[in-house]
Amino acid sequence: MTARVPFERVHAPVMADVARLAGVSHQTVSRVLNNHPSVNPDTRARVTTAIAQLGYRRNTAARALVTRSTRTLGVVSVDTTNYGPSSTLFAIEGAARAAGYFLNFVSLREVNRQHMVEAIDHLMAAGVDGLVAIAPLRTAVEALRGISTDVPLVEVEATDVYAESGVVVDQRGGGLVATSYLLDLGHETVVHVAGPAGWLEAEARVNGWRAALTAARREVRPVVAGDWSAESGYQAGEQLAGPVARGEVTALFVANDQMALGLMLALQQRGLSVPGDVSVVGFDDIPESAYYQPPLTTLRQDFAEVGRRCIETLLARIGGEDLPSRTPIEPQLLVRASTAAPRR
Repeated sequence: MTARVPFERVHAPVMADVARLAGVSHQTVSRVLNNHPSVNPDTRARVTTAIAQLGYRRNTAARALVTRSTRTLGVVSVDTTNYGPSSTLFAIEGAARAAGYFLNFVSLREVNRQHMVEAIDHLMAAGVDGLVAIAPLRTAVEALRGISTDVPLVEVEATDVYAESGVVVDQRGGGLVATSYLLDLGHETVVHVAGPAGWLEAEARVNGWRAALTAARREVRPVVAGDWSAESGYQAGEQLAGPVARGEVTALFVANDQMALGLMLALQQRGLSVPGDVSVVGFDDIPESAYYQPPLTTLRQDFAEVGRRCIETLLARIGGEDLPSRTPIEPQLLVRASTAAPRR
């Protein structure tokens, strides 16, 4: 008969095991785990090596019981398929991770008060330390109004016109810069292909475009409506091809780069040249915009800075502080080959 070998329980490594292997105190390991700046680089290296060798994982549940913090932040977003909101979410996640936090994320398929409340209740039940709302739609901002939370909330992309406090890019300023640049090239006026109604960024870019034309005492022509998609840009290009061919339109400010892509294709298929017949400026600087034919002049949004400011603001509020209000983040004009002075 074979003797049974007693089962030996192997415990998961704990902080004390890391401290013993690294030859440091329990407090030093804690400082390393919390990215405390006072730890000597050699000591930090020994601790991180010990963590890797032991396969140590922090017990977040136990830590939460002691600190009453889950090191988790909740994010509600209305739409992650568009470039702006998805890039914002990615930037927030990176900034949160760098600060030692994880994200719990809820996407709203339908934007109304009920769904917003349900999303926030879900995140609150998960024990998040703070909340972020990526709210580029007017309906999303309105749905947030009056909702009471037990943790701090920061709004992103709600634009400085609607958000009482939050992190915003100066969309109006971007529209003004794009339009003024085209006027400075010598174009008599600029036609705008706008984003969809209800999007605060689209409205702000229209306002900036109109303000630039009004200040220069130039004709403000009707806006051409789009929906952010390349297909809607293509349809706008078909609509504008005649006026461009007749020399009635020589400059276009398009509310995002995807629509600019479709628009330029429609014009080129009708034998029209960009920028020979018409100059085109986009917005966002998506990764592909530098490789359009021709490469697209556009406004770049600094999403990394949006993420940093968002997390910095939220963590300050979690800590009982409130950072002073800051100016909106300015988009950067990138001049490429899709713009030129008009033909005379």
